[in-house]
Amino acid sequence: MNRPLRRVKDVVLGAVLLVLGAASGGWWARHAGAPEAMAKADGVESAPQSEKQVLYWYDPMYPQQHFDKPGKSPFMDMELLPKYAEDGNTSTALRIDPAVTQNLGVRLANVTRIPLALQIDATGVIGFNERDRAEVQTRSGGLVERVWPLAAGDVIEAGQPLVELLVPEWALAQHEFLALQRGAGDDTLLAVARDRLRLLGMPEALIRDVERSGTPRSRFTVTAPIAGAVQSFDMRIGMTVTAGQSVARINGLKTVWLEAAVPEAFASAIRQDTSAQVTLAGFPGQPREGRVTAILPALDETTRTLRVRIELPNPDGKLRPGLSAQVTLLSAAEESALAVPTEAVIRTGKRALVMVADEAGRFTPVAVTLGQEVGEQTVITAGLSEGNKVVASGQFLIDSEASLRGIEARSADAPAAEGGR
Repeated sequence: MNRPLRRVKDVVLGAVLLVLGAASGGWWARHAGAPEAMAKADGVESAPQSEKQVLYWYDPMYPQQHFDKPGKSPFMDMELLPKYAEDGNTSTALRIDPAVTQNLGVRLANVTRIPLALQIDATGVIGFNERDRAEVQTRSGGLVERVWPLAAGDVIEAGQPLVELLVPEWALAQHEFLALQRGAGDDTLLAVARDRLRLLGMPEALIRDVERSGTPRSRFTVTAPIAGAVQSFDMRIGMTVTAGQSVARINGLKTVWLEAAVPEAFASAIRQDTSAQVTLAGFPGQPREGRVTAILPALDETTRTLRVRIELPNPDGKLRPGLSAQVTLLSAAEESALAVPTEAVIRTGKRALVMVADEAGRFTPVAVTLGQEVGEQTVITAGLSEGNKVVASGQFLIDSEASLRGIEARSADAPAAEGGR
C-alpha cells in the first residue's frame, strides 16, 4: 500500500512542476526572450522600434558649431551632444509663449519703405564771408591829422569815420578849377579841370561841394564803405601815407560761412544747394537753416574729409567767426528702400541679424544685408520683405535662446517671407 501511494504522489508532484515550468517559461518569453513569438501568439503584429535620426552633434556652449561625429568638443573638452530630427525635419523658428514675450518686454516693428534721403552729420567752424569784404585805401598821398579810436575786432557801421587826411596836392588843382568857374571860361577847360581833381583822388561828393561853395578843400575824411568787423587798422596821427596805402580791412557780417568737414565716403552724395541744419553750442535750441554754396575741390589728406561751405544769414549779428557747430546735411530723396529701426539689428562682427516674428508667435533669425543709416532707421538691401515684423526690443534674449537650441539664421539670399507669414 505504501508503494502505490508513493507513486501517486510522485505523479501529482511532477504534474504540478510541469504546469509551473510552462507558466514561468511563458512569462520569460513575454518579458525577456521572445516578444515576437508572444505577440504572434496573441494575434498582434508588432512593428520593429526605430531609433531617432541624429542630425548633428554640438557643444552646448557653442551650439552654432555643428559636428558630423560624436566625440570631445574642441572648445570646452566636453562630450558633444546629439541633435535629433523632430518629425522628420528641422525647425528654423523659435516658438515662445505670448505671456513670456510680454514679460520680456518684446516690442515689434514693421519693415517699411522710406525715402532714401541721405542724412550726413558733420562738424564745422564759422568764418567770415570772404566775398563780403572791403579794402579801404587812400586815393591820394597826404598826412594823417586825425584818427578815430578803432582797433581790429571792433564792429562798426557803414559810414563810420576812420581817418582825416591833409592832401596838399589837391590845393593847386582846386584853385585852377575855381578860377575857371569864376571866369566863366570855356566849358571844355572847366570839364578838364574837374577831371584832373578826380584823377588826383578827390571824391565826387567833395568836388561838388567845392564847386557849390567856391572854397578849396584840402582835408578829407576816409569812412567805412560797409558795416562789419574791423580786421586791420594801423593808422596813427602824424603818419605820411601814399596813394593806394591800406587804411583798414573790414569784413561784413550780414552773412557768414560755415565750413563743415564731411567724410570722403559721402563725397558723391553732397551737391550744391543741399539743405543744412546747423546747431551751435552757444545757442542751444536755436537751429539755423542754410544751404551748401560750394564744395571745395581739395580733400584734407590728414582727416580724409571734404570741406563743404554753407552760407548762413546773420541778421542779428550773433553768429561770430570761430563758433563751432554741428551740421546735419539732408540730400534730396531720389528713391526709396526698405528699412528697420537701427536698434533691431544685431551686429555680430561678421554679419548682421534681425529676429523676424510671424503671426503664429514664432521667431526666426534672419541674416540681412545692411545699407546706409537714415536717422534712426537702417536700410536693408537683402533678407526682408515689406510688411515683415522684426523684434525691436528684447531681440538679444531671443537670439541667445535660438543659438542654444541650434536654430540657424536664414541666409539673406534666401527668399524672404511675404507679409510676415
